[in-house]
Amino acid sequence: MSKLATRRSLYAGNVPGASEEARRVKIMNANWIAGAGGDDGDVELMIVTSDDRRHVVAPSPAAMTALVAFAQADTVLVWDTAERRLIAANLRGTMLWTEDPATPGPEATLQGQSR
Repeated sequence: MSKLATRRSLYAGNVPGASEEARRVKIMNANWIAGAGGDDGDVELMIVTSDDRRHVVAPSPAAMTALVAFAQADTVLVWDTAERRLIAANLRGTMLWTEDPATPGPEATLQGQSR
């Protein structure tokens, strides 16, 4: 089994809500397009994952508030392409697979156990 296949199955098995397509977020950038006449406008979010793939999503301005909070907190973000889901680990406590920033996923631990 390839390392990539192993990584996919470990995310799917050890990160709640993750499918086999889930990858750790390396970069997250946002563009805000101003609305006319006081409208909220539109937000485009680019997510670059550990496999260097780029994903673009368009969250609502209200959802963007939560995304900024997740990004600024001491969290590890995982983007699941298949589910279009952003997973924020370490909101409270630390998942062992998130301790080494050079490690792309839970293969750094035995079973992705949390403390």
